[in-house]
Amino acid sequence: MTTTPRSPRLLLLSTALLAVAGIALLGMPHGQQPPAPAPATSPTTRATTDPPSAPSAPGRKAAAATAPSTTPAGSTPSVVESALPPHGEGVAGDRAIQRSLEAGWPTDLPAADERELVTAGRALLRADATGVGREKWPTVFPDSGQEVVPAFATARFRIQAAIARRDGSPTKAVVHLVWAGMDRGGTFTDLRITDWHFTRTTSTKGAATWTPQPRT
Repeated sequence: MTTTPRSPRLLLLSTALLAVAGIALLGMPHGQQPPAPAPATSPTTRATTDPPSAPSAPGRKAAAATAPSTTPAGSTPSVVESALPPHGEGVAGDRAIQRSLEAGWPTDLPAADERELVTAGRALLRADATGVGREKWPTVFPDSGQEVVPAFATARFRIQAAIARRDGSPTKAVVHLVWAGMDRGGTFTDLRITDWHFTRTTSTKGAATWTPQPRT
């Protein structure tokens, strides 16, 4: 069979292309491979082979589900405080304060005990703030026999709300009080909070009495 001799021009072009490719390979950094040509794919093929959007990491979802709540169940005082009326509301806001206290601390004492404790707590707070009636509580106010300059004026003193609840034991109780008053400097403030603690004592005849504890 007779072969057709190649054109000198074609040989020169092939030689030049091989030389350029060799120079390019020599100029590449050591260990780097030339990029493989991307296979020609149709738009339909790309649409079916593209990976779907990545879902949320399982660890992140679990962390969000187990994250502690920003309002813990034990934060009753902060919840009550957020429901209180604004400062300076006056007598009109006292009922809202009473409802907030009752909602924040559900009733856990017999009605008779709560009435007794609230009555005693109100009297103790008035005696402590204004000096009126301190002689009734000599164990709480040991200086009741002396003349005491009241810290708050009697005329502007007002108890806005009060409740009594157990204090971790059936024989212990605490009275929560919210009140308003004007101090000796003439500054009037409301939504003041005071707690009085009591212990239940039983006499030899079986009579139970709630005894206030001195402030510490």
